[in-house]
Amino acid sequence: MDKILARVGALTVTEAEVDAFLQGLGQRGAAYNNPEGRKIILEQLIGNKLLLQDAKRNLLEGEAAFREELAKLKENLLISYAGNKVISGVTISDKEVEDYYEENKEKFKGEKTVNASHILVDSEELAKELIAKIKAGEISFEDAAIEHSSCPSKENGGNLGDFGQGQMVPEFDQAVFSMEVGELSEEPVKTQFGYHVIKLNSKEDARIAPLAEIKDQLKEMLLGEKRRKAYESKINQLKIVYPVDLV
Repeated sequence: MDKILARVGALTVTEAEVDAFLQGLGQRGAAYNNPEGRKIILEQLIGNKLLLQDAKRNLLEGEAAFREELAKLKENLLISYAGNKVISGVTISDKEVEDYYEENKEKFKGEKTVNASHILVDSEELAKELIAKIKAGEISFEDAAIEHSSCPSKENGGNLGDFGQGQMVPEFDQAVFSMEVGELSEEPVKTQFGYHVIKLNSKEDARIAPLAEIKDQLKEMLLGEKRRKAYESKINQLKIVYPVDLV
């Protein structure tokens, strides 16, 4: 049974109405889904009920301005309803999704990515010294990063994680994507941030995303396109029934 939260004259405000109002807020509703927020919504609904009863008592429904607004609202609602009926029967089958994927695989090709580590220092001399020590085995790359790097990545031994081409500053980007896996930069790479000693940990060539990864997204895209075409087709048919003359 729907719980009554307030009586407003001859009307009531129920818990279901508060829930419906919350749902109507979409993502913003989460901020009000708590005792204080629900109280604010309850007050809003109480105000609505008060205005509704007062409007009826004063026969506002009979005013010409209201009837005009109601007619516009009804017209817009009817347009929306008719449009939804046009696309409501449009569906996309799994086979249509699979066929589109097979015919357009290149569209789903990702970008080349790398996993790299770096040591950032403010002196070219220190950067060269670290390169020499790492190559000589006097210190590991990770320990050098922890001890000398000014980048927060030092906490991870200098590891920057995976990233694609163009995500780093140009000088760093050009250097790292020209390296071989396991390679340490021969010379420090200078950028606006300082001098980098870079190690390339791994490299992944651009790959075509498997259908399983993108099926839902692809289905939604194809459904939207099919609905758009169905709507355009209906409009073109109606132009024959109801000729349009631009004036």
